[in-house]
Amino acid sequence: MQDDAGAGAPRPGNQAQSAAPAPAPRAAVFGRAGLLEAASLPLLFVLWHLLAVTVDHRLLPTPWEVATEAWFLATERHLLPDIGKTLFRAAAAFLIAMVVGTLLGALLGRFRAADRLFGTWVIVGLNIPAIVVAIACYIWLGLTEVALILAVVLNKMPLVATTIREGVRALDHGLDELARVYRMPPLRRLRLVVMPQLMPYVLTAARTGLSLIWKIVLVFEVLGSDGGVGFRVGVFFQYFDIAGILAYTLAFMCIVLAFEYGAMRPLERRILGWRPAQRSAS
Repeated sequence: MQDDAGAGAPRPGNQAQSAAPAPAPRAAVFGRAGLLEAASLPLLFVLWHLLAVTVDHRLLPTPWEVATEAWFLATERHLLPDIGKTLFRAAAAFLIAMVVGTLLGALLGRFRAADRLFGTWVIVGLNIPAIVVAIACYIWLGLTEVALILAVVLNKMPLVATTIREGVRALDHGLDELARVYRMPPLRRLRLVVMPQLMPYVLTAARTGLSLIWKIVLVFEVLGSDGGVGFRVGVFFQYFDIAGILAYTLAFMCIVLAFEYGAMRPLERRILGWRPAQRSAS
């Protein structure tokens, strides 16, 4: 009788499981995340507009005034050529710094003796002020494209080397030994075992490096160049033309966001697609 009576009663474990909320569907989670991300920029422009209307001062124009100024500068002035010059300098410095920094980081991560010998150099490169490097390059090489790009590379390369070095140190040696047991050729082992583990570090170095290069290139263009976004912002600063400064900044940020969403994120999804998706905590 006790067994019959207890058969119909729910067990504590089953009751807890039935009371637990079901996880949100993956599509719903990513749908909410997409909506929040899409609302980010409009929210920023709304807050900017409200602040500009509240202050009501010529030194804080509204987004519409800045957009109008940007259109005028693009059609009647030098906005597009300046952006082209800045993008060329940033792309050249980025590619050189990534290649050299990756090779250096792999060397430091693979050989302890090299890390002990050159590790201090990397620390110095990480902490030396960027403005000092730029001024030194301009004094040694003159106000040239080579000096500007070299200064950016010297500031960016230590960050790449440090990130890649940590990635090489974090490699799973068990997988490498397994590949050797199965006599996997070196190039195939590099492609299938080493590179998938290093790619998160490479992408991290690329993303942080890009955010650093955009800023450094503009600062160095203010110091000395014959054109570019930074050069033109410096000219606007001399005339306290805040609308022109914000117009150039807005145009440049559009380029950065287009590169982020059009190149970096699709590249991340393609290369890191093997990793399990992280669900939102909500």
